[in-house]
Amino acid sequence: MSSNASRSLSGLKILVVDDSKTIRRTAETLLTTEGCQVFTAIDGFDALSKIADHQPDLIFVDIMMPRLDGYETCSLIKHNKVFKQTPVIMLSSKD
Repeated sequence: MSSNASRSLSGLKILVVDDSKTIRRTAETLLTTEGCQVFTAIDGFDALSKIADHQPDLIFVDIMMPRLDGYETCSLIKHNKVFKQTPVIMLSSKD
């Protein structure tokens, strides 16, 4: 990334929610390299507890997950008065 992009990412707390260990590790590696503090969660329920604990600045959420999918997770985040302003980016590996 450019130095301007790196500066703007540096220090951000980011939560990556995905049931794929490979996706979580890849995102964590890339974002940490850019200066972000990265937390990961394996599903929506895990994410909700990590959101409360770490109060991320940005959340990446996989759509297709077991137990609590990305849509339900996003809905719960957006209906919470404390976290409703937190940006959520939905991810999918489906075509």
